[in-house]
Amino acid sequence: MSYITKTFTFEGKRYYVRGKTEREALLKLANKRRDLEEGKVAVSGNMTVSAWAYKAVEAYKTNQKDITKVKFIRRMKKCVLDEIGDMPLRIVKPFDCQMVLNKQAGKSKTQINETYQTIKFIFKTARINNLIAIDPSVDIVKPKGYKNTRRSLTDEERYHFLKVTETEPRFVLFLLMYYCGCRPSEAREVMGKDISFINNQPVLHIRGTKTDNADRVVPIPEVLFEKIKDTAPDNYVGTNIYGEKLSQSSYDKLCRKLYREMNISMGCKVYRSQLVPPYPLAEDFVPYCLRHTYCTDLQKKGVDIRIAQYLMGHADIKMTANIYTHIDENTVLNVADKLNKKCNS
Repeated sequence: MSYITKTFTFEGKRYYVRGKTEREALLKLANKRRDLEEGKVAVSGNMTVSAWAYKAVEAYKTNQKDITKVKFIRRMKKCVLDEIGDMPLRIVKPFDCQMVLNKQAGKSKTQINETYQTIKFIFKTARINNLIAIDPSVDIVKPKGYKNTRRSLTDEERYHFLKVTETEPRFVLFLLMYYCGCRPSEAREVMGKDISFINNQPVLHIRGTKTDNADRVVPIPEVLFEKIKDTAPDNYVGTNIYGEKLSQSSYDKLCRKLYREMNISMGCKVYRSQLVPPYPLAEDFVPYCLRHTYCTDLQKKGVDIRIAQYLMGHADIKMTANIYTHIDENTVLNVADKLNKKCNS
C-alpha cells in the first residue's frame, strides 16, 4: 500500500506525516502542528522514531560542529527515518532495524557504518531514557559493502583536470582542494577574508570543519592566488551560478559538471548533449582525490610528514602516514626505470 506524505515547517524544522488516505494525512498534519504549537510532544515510547531522533540529536549532539550535525541529520533522515520514522518507538523490532540497514547493502563500507551508528544512536538513547524496554538495534549485522579507496589523480586525470578548470570560473572550488588540500566542506567555506600574507607569501586560513586540528594556515601557490586574489572579504571563493555560497545540491551539480567536462576532455563522445559510454574518467574519481593528490605531492616534494599532517589538518599522523606510505603505479614504474638504468650501466 502506498502512503500519502504531507510536510510542513515549524520553527525552522521540517516535519513529515503519512496517511493511508488524503484525509488521514491531512488530519495527522493538523494534529501534529497543533501538538507542536501547544508543546504537547511528550517524550514517551509512543513517540515516533522521527520525533525521538530529532530530540536525541538536540540533547546528545551538542559538541558537534554545525556542519557535522547537519550531515548527521541528513544521513539520519535519508537512511533511517524515511524507512521507519513514522513507527512508534515501542513497536520497532530488531527485524525492522536490520531491514533498514540491509537497504545499504552494496554501498560503501563508510556509508554502511555511518547508517549502522545512526540506528544504534537512536535506539540506545531511547533505551537509556527508558522509552523502550529493549534496544532493537543491539544485534543488527552490517551487510557487505565496498571499501572506499581514496587515491591520487593519474597523470592523465591531472592533465585534463587542470585543462577544464580553465574553462569554468566556478571550478576554482576544486582548485582549493588541489592546491591547498581543502576538504570539500572546507573549500565551500573559504572567503576572501581568509586570504592573507606572511612575509609576502600568500596564505589561506582554512577554517576546519572536522576537528580542532583542521583549523590551519597553508601557502597558496601563485597559479591559484592569481585566480582568487580579488575575492571581496565577505564573498565566498567558490559560488553557485548566482554568485552565492554553494549549498549541498549546488555543490553536487558542480561536481557533475566537472565529471562531464573531464570526460569530454578525455575523449568521451556526446550525442544530443548526453555523454555516450564508455566514459574515459574512472568511476572512482571523486573530488576528494584532489585533496589526496595534494598530500602525495607534499610527499614527492620531500615535505616532512609532521608538516604534512598540519597542512592536511589531520588529527592523527597515522592518517597522513597512510598516504605517505602508499605506493602508486607511477612510483613502481619509476623504480623499475631506475633499476633498468642500473642494470644497463
